[in-house]
Amino acid sequence: MHKVRRVRKVAVLTATAALATAGVIATAPVATAAPMSAAAVSGLAGSLGADRTAGVYRDATGRMTVNVTDTAAAAAVRAAGAQARVVSFSDRELAQLMGRLDTGTAGTAWAVDPVANQLVISVDPAAAGADLTRLRAAAAQSHGAARVATLSGALTPLISGGDAIYGGQFRCSLGFNVRSGNTYSFLTAGHCTDEASEWFSNQNHSTKLGDRTGTSFPGNDYGIVRYTNTSISVDGTVGGQDITSAANAFVGESVTRRGSTTGVHSGTVQALNVTVHYSGGGTVRGMIQTNVCAEPGDSGGPLYDRTTAVGLTSGGSGDCRSGGTTFFQPVTEALSKYGVSVF
Repeated sequence: MHKVRRVRKVAVLTATAALATAGVIATAPVATAAPMSAAAVSGLAGSLGADRTAGVYRDATGRMTVNVTDTAAAAAVRAAGAQARVVSFSDRELAQLMGRLDTGTAGTAWAVDPVANQLVISVDPAAAGADLTRLRAAAAQSHGAARVATLSGALTPLISGGDAIYGGQFRCSLGFNVRSGNTYSFLTAGHCTDEASEWFSNQNHSTKLGDRTGTSFPGNDYGIVRYTNTSISVDGTVGGQDITSAANAFVGESVTRRGSTTGVHSGTVQALNVTVHYSGGGTVRGMIQTNVCAEPGDSGGPLYDRTTAVGLTSGGSGDCRSGGTTFFQPVTEALSKYGVSVF
């Protein structure tokens, strides 16, 4: 039986000096400041506070953009070397709106879309009747601060990234190999590790990988399994991709997911700090939302940006034939919780 949770660049140019000689204009080379990293731009937004900002994202040209709510904040962002955009609703206003509207309805996902500057309430077929009527009415009365988006399939966890792993009656995907000193483990989804304490590399459970040493679901969605089989070769790659570091995601980031059901698929980060109420039960918070597809069995698999670990597959809606929305547990939280690192 499978379980699945379906449910940078800103350049600052120096002034140039032109020299006219014998009728020929010679122009000095233009110096370019190093672009601000996504982490630096997020830190800049955080320093302005939730009342004056409304998210950070990478736009279609590849530039990191900070949403702000007043011209003074915009000037501060530009002076620091980032791109600013003045919007109507602040982070605090959108968070307060979500706090008023989100009553925990199963089959809903709640995210802030920084590009649209809106609270987006995604609903699956389970969210019907009075609940759906209430949410649509609230969005209509929000003066553009919220919208309702309809999902084609149920929001469910995706037990079924990486290589297939088996525990109890379930199949999931290995996320990232990690270590603490000379102790090696792997991360996967918490709704997977909740189901079994022993994990194997094959369906008939004849080759054991290791034992669960931590699990967290609902709320979060991560777990850790310590390798006990010394004959297993453990490396820090995902498929053929070497993973050398971990980082927080940002909206607009191009990412890749690998899973034991559907293999490798790529897409874009759409929202951060997302709350998902899975139809089958269980609420997770702080998720990364993407348009990367996934299916049952892909749960726990890795989300990465080239050599950087980003997340662990939690769940979503849709499939890899028609497309869908998938949510990921930020990997940095799991690494910090268990005191381990990718390698």
